[in-house]
Amino acid sequence: MAVTEKYRFGVRPAPEPELDDFQRECVAIFQRAAAAFSLAPSVGQIYGLLFASEEPLSMDQIMTRLGTSRGGTHQSLRWLRQIGAIERHFKPGHRKEFFAAVLNLRKLAGAFVTARINPHIESGSDHLERLRASLPSGDGEKSRFQHQRYEQMERWHRFLGDLLPFIQTLAGKV
Repeated sequence: MAVTEKYRFGVRPAPEPELDDFQRECVAIFQRAAAAFSLAPSVGQIYGLLFASEEPLSMDQIMTRLGTSRGGTHQSLRWLRQIGAIERHFKPGHRKEFFAAVLNLRKLAGAFVTARINPHIESGSDHLERLRASLPSGDGEKSRFQHQRYEQMERWHRFLGDLLPFIQTLAGKV
């Protein structure tokens, strides 16, 4: 049980320890990695903190240590759980959920591909249909140009659709 101190409205837990140098560096590394994949900074910060923590942490502990908002922390934790990057832990005698980083790179890579890339490829067919419907009829230069660009986009979409299973298989071998 954490050391507590008395305050005006009851008992408050002792303040969370500040991050040590190792934890700060892990938070920074994963924050940069999140930025490289166009993810919210808090996603990387939270994963970095959990990666560098010996014990699972509650959402309140994460918020306090990182100085993040409740909404942003909740949303980032939810997304990290959805892709399998973190897992919930329950501690006897505690009502709160605690979280720990998943360290299996294969699982992380596969989940990332599924969560971030699949939806774009799947929705690509609909976008291509609308793009095809917007093509002008006729034989003018503008029409030829736009048809060529549409065909290029169609080839890219097919290529990415063919490449995705390979990427997922490759991620499974990491």
